[in-house]
Parts: sequence; C-alpha cells; structure tokens
Amino acid sequence: MKLDEMRRQYLHGGLLPEDLADEPFSQFEKWLKQAIELEVKDPTAMCVATVDETGQPSQRIVLLKDVSKDGFVFYTNLGSRKAQELGQNNKISLHFPWHNIDRQVIVYGTAERLSNAQVMKYFLSRPKESQLAAWASEQSRPVSSRQVLMQKFAEMKHKFSKGDITLPSFWGGYLIKPHQVEFWQGGEHRLHDRFMYKLDETQNTWSFEQLAP
Repeated sequence: MKLDEMRRQYLHGGLLPEDLADEPFSQFEKWLKQAIELEVKDPTAMCVATVDETGQPSQRIVLLKDVSKDGFVFYTNLGSRKAQELGQNNKISLHFPWHNIDRQVIVYGTAERLSNAQVMKYFLSRPKESQLAAWASEQSRPVSSRQVLMQKFAEMKHKFSKGDITLPSFWGGYLIKPHQVEFWQGGEHRLHDRFMYKLDETQNTWSFEQLAP
C-alpha cells in the first residue's frame, strides 16, 4: 500500500463566521441534526480521550446520550479505564468525526459525575439486554474468553428473570463541561475552515476565532 498517495478533495462547502451561532451548543445541535438528516453513520459516536497518572493518553469510542447548554453526556462502567483516569484527572477531550460530510467537532473540557437519579433514569430507558450487559461486563478488565463473558450474561439474565433490573453500583455517567469547542469544515486544496469557541469563565460568555488550517 502506498499510503502517501491516498488523498481526496474536500468539496462539501465552506464555513463562514456569519454561519456560526453565538455559542457552541446551538452550533453543535445544528450540525448534529444535519448529520442525522444526511444519514451519517453513528452521528452520536465520539472519540473520548483521557490521560492517566503518567501522562499517557488513551482513547475509545463512546455514544453521546445528551447535549444541552450544560454540556455533553455519556454513560459508562465506573471501573473502566476512562472512569479510573477521570477520577485522577478530570480533563477530557471529545471528537466527533463526521467523515462523509467533511466535518469534525472537537470538545475540550472537564468531566463531572452525574447524580444517581440522572443515571437511574437513563439506565431504566435502555433495552433489557443492554442493562444485563452492564451487569455482566467488568469493563476494561481481562476476560479469559468470550464464552466466559456470555456465561456471565446468562447468569445475569437468570438472576433478573423476574422483576426490574437494578442499577449496578459500578455504573454511572459524566457531564462534560467544555471551555473550548472547535468546528472544522473540510475545504478545497486542504484550505479547511476552522473556528474555535472559547469560554470566558469570569463572564460566562463565549467568543470564537478562526484558525488557520
């Protein structure tokens, strides 16, 4: 494979300052709606980056479950690598790669644990099989085989065969409160359009500036 010869043009249109909302949440919701309407595969999928105590970053794909002017929300096993790292360093970055419409959104912020009430409300809305999977999987820990994992799933299915599935104590969620959000639109000749929103925390106001590609 000659990877250095792989290239394409980005021709889905430009992004101008007058196209942007005054703050990033409205702009994100606008772009997310468009991504859904244009049938981008997994439009809520985001790469979540965290850092361990040695400074080693790690990444994984997680699904966005809510967005508002408070921030971005996702749920996870609290014993997972990302949760452990957020417990030591709550700085986080989210990346939405909408490749087939030549757009990216990058969020820089901090993570805060959601309340048990918020987590419970979402957990009970999940399909039963997803609830059981949350109980069966010790996320990020070694497992000897898939057979062992499926056996654990079967055990949980039997355990909760009657009545509701309770919320695991080791399962929770995070609110990501951003202080910077970048919107990236691919441009012809690699002259991409990039705009970075920045939060003035003293005034609680947002402004944006254009970045060179």
